[in-house]
Amino acid sequence: MDIIKPRTLSGFMELLPGKQIQFERMAQILRTTYASYGFAPLDTPIIEDAQILLAKGGGETEKQIYRFQKGDSDLALRFDLTVPLAKYVALHANELAFPFRRFQISKVYRGERAQRGRFREFYQADIDIIGDGKLDILNEAEIPAIIYKVFKGFGLSRFQIRVNNRKILNGFYAMNELAEKSGDIMRSVDKLDKIGAEKVRAILVETCGLSEAQAEEILKFIAIRGTNAEVLAALEGYAGRNEIFDAGLAELKAVTSNLAAFGVPEENFAVDLTIARGLDYYTGTVYETTLLDHPEIGSVCSGGRYDDLAGYYTEKKLPGVGISIGLTRLFYVLDEQKLLNPELPTAPADALVLPMGSEPGSAIALAEALRSEGLRVQLYGEQKKFKQKMAYADKLGVPFAVLLGEDEIAAGKCSVKNMRTGEQITVTPAEAAAHIKETLSANDGPVILE
Repeated sequence: MDIIKPRTLSGFMELLPGKQIQFERMAQILRTTYASYGFAPLDTPIIEDAQILLAKGGGETEKQIYRFQKGDSDLALRFDLTVPLAKYVALHANELAFPFRRFQISKVYRGERAQRGRFREFYQADIDIIGDGKLDILNEAEIPAIIYKVFKGFGLSRFQIRVNNRKILNGFYAMNELAEKSGDIMRSVDKLDKIGAEKVRAILVETCGLSEAQAEEILKFIAIRGTNAEVLAALEGYAGRNEIFDAGLAELKAVTSNLAAFGVPEENFAVDLTIARGLDYYTGTVYETTLLDHPEIGSVCSGGRYDDLAGYYTEKKLPGVGISIGLTRLFYVLDEQKLLNPELPTAPADALVLPMGSEPGSAIALAEALRSEGLRVQLYGEQKKFKQKMAYADKLGVPFAVLLGEDEIAAGKCSVKNMRTGEQITVTPAEAAAHIKETLSANDGPVILE
């Protein structure tokens, strides 16, 4: 039989156990934070009817989607978590309590060209709050408060949540008789950080068909800078000329004032008129989050308010607000930049119990006793020499090896070896558990280094 050379497809991330544990640590912080705000976990099918997924798509989405036939069924892999959420809420609207709050950390699939930091299979970590007909502005302030808690939970402090409102932008363009071109303008302005003001100006004039004066007025408007109070004061100068603009300004004021009540320091959020989000379905508040010391990473969390989540699937008006973190890409970039904390243990167990004798009963009992104290414990059952057992413990990267020979069994004790320092003590199982937990606690730290 010919041996098939093992390989992983391009654009699919496959991690070794240590890296996978680092990834899971980040995912667990997300789950815990989302749950602490009353979001329910949700897991929708990876495969959907292609008609469902493409109802809101077409164009670029149809090019990227993984689509296939199975019998008479036209099927596709989900390309994001928002469209399946729209279907889910439309399908179960009569059974759900609104506002419906869900989080989902799941894989999505896009058949785009694989490149550095861009994957065809990747995890997204989303939260959304869906209203039935209406959704209070308070929810739009709570979302960035959750972003703040997530990134603080990762161990970061040097990050900024940038906030804007699409109504302000739509109202501003309407004032300048550019309402029909507002979508194209916002998609162009959204590229400002990547390509700079001069290239955006050229796109506005050459592609969007604006005059030089109109392009200059837009660049002047989005260049308003200062503290949040100063930016809001500058926006007041445009008030009273357009109802949509005025509504957006009132919403932006409400979001910024409530953010302080949620405990978000001003250094971690900023009103930024360049934030537009390229997707047309955003209708109100929009967010982007960047790491201040690593602007090259780009936005690490984005989202916003939308007024009609499930219009393709139901006549019910289901407004919502949500964010998405591209977890796979974020992890890849952090790892590449060596920002993941190397001091945190990445072994699958806190302790490895190594029986020195042939009778396994005492070793099993010891492992169970340590587990009952909340430790992750692996029992090594292979009949190998001591040197081989220790080599396994070392390669596994386990923080502690717990040795159990005839002398320890007779004394009702065990020997605990710190694999990092080489220190070894002989104590009771209860004392061993306390010692291991105390040492691990002392080595605890942030997931991400700044």
